[in-house]
Amino acid sequence: MTHSTTLRYFLLATLLGYALADCQTKTDTSEDLTLPTDSPATGKAANGGINSTPSDLLKTIVGDTDEGIIRGIAFGDPLSKVRAAESRAAQTFEMFEDSLRHVGYTFETDQLETIDVLYYFTPEDRLVEKITVDVYLNSEQTTRKLWQTAKKRFTGQYGAPLEDKPRHLSWKKAPARVTMDEVSEGKDYGLKMVFVPADKTVMAINFE
Repeated sequence: MTHSTTLRYFLLATLLGYALADCQTKTDTSEDLTLPTDSPATGKAANGGINSTPSDLLKTIVGDTDEGIIRGIAFGDPLSKVRAAESRAAQTFEMFEDSLRHVGYTFETDQLETIDVLYYFTPEDRLVEKITVDVYLNSEQTTRKLWQTAKKRFTGQYGAPLEDKPRHLSWKKAPARVTMDEVSEGKDYGLKMVFVPADKTVMAINFE
C-alpha cells in the first residue's frame, strides 16, 4: 500500500511538471513574437519614419511669420533684431557662430535633419545684407519633395523663376533675389537657399 501511494504521488508530480513546462514554453513563444517599438528588425523609430514632412521642414526654415524675408528678418535689420527674433521663434534655433560679419543659428529635427541659418552683416553698421540656409536631409526623396514645396512657395511670393534648372532655381522680385540649389552628393542630401537684396535701393530704404 505504501509503494502504491508513493507511485501515485510521483506520477502526479511528473504530470504537473510537464504541464508547467508546456505553459512556460507557450508564454516565451508569445513574448518573442512581440517586437519592441524601436526594434532593429524595423529600422525605424516610434514615429514610423526617418524623414520630416516637406511642409514642416519649410515652415521651420521660413519661420512662423510672413514679415521680412524669412524668420521675421528683413534686409537692413540690425543684429539686435536678429537675436530677438530667433529667441522668440516657435522652433528654437541654437546659435553656433557669432562673428563680426555674420551669426549662425542651427536646428536639428526629431529625425536628425539639420537646418543652418546664417545672417550676414554690413561691416560698419552690422545690418543684415544676406541670409543663407543650408538644409541637410536623410534621403533623396525628402530632398526632392522639399525642393518642390519650396519652389511652389517662392514662385507664389516672387513670381515665375528666372532660372529653372534640375538643380538650380532663382527668383527676383523686390525686395529679394532668391536662389535655391540642390547640393546633394552621394549619400549626403541637401539644399542651399540664398537671399540677397534685389537691388541697392532695398538696403537704402531700410536705412531711412
